Amino acid sequence: MTTKQILRIMHVLVWIAFLGTCVKTGAILYSFFVSLFINSEGAKNLYMGLDLSALYNYNLRHYITIVLYIICLSALKAFITYLVIKIFLKINFTHPFSTNVSKLIAKISYVTLGVGALALIGIIYSDWLIKKGNTLPDLHEYFGGAADYLFFGGIIFIISQVFNRGIEIQSENELTV
Repeated sequence: MTTKQILRIMHVLVWIAFLGTCVKTGAILYSFFVSLFINSEGAKNLYMGLDLSALYNYNLRHYITIVLYIICLSALKAFITYLVIKIFLKINFTHPFSTNVSKLIAKISYVTLGVGALALIGIIYSDWLIKKGNTLPDLHEYFGGAADYLFFGGIIFIISQVFNRGIEIQSENELTV
């Protein structure tokens, strides 16, 4: 397989991931509004069996906070895939090192670090709620991977710095020609 073929396949996969994360975010958001304003029974199945009805019945403020964490994390993951799509749209393979792509890579690193930090806060908050005697389902599917996101955010940041150096070298080469 050539690099172009691999990149085309990756472009399609990123679009699929983007659509999937958008659908997930929208479904959770819709179920959340239904549970708040139409029928509190919606808290029993927010998204694919996620039952936060015990937390809803215990304290509405905690319920709203946990669900907002879940929604924000899902939306930020969708935003990361959107930024990757923008890279595919902006990159010029004859001169791949451009400031636009560099800014997008840096933004991806910052958002990824933000997802890691937000997920970590969500884990700490849900653990605190459990220590207070609340029964919560396993939220690791929604909050899990905080350390992974922090780690990969750091790696992407390093890649963005290498990319910036590539821009400097490319512009130096253009000046010498």
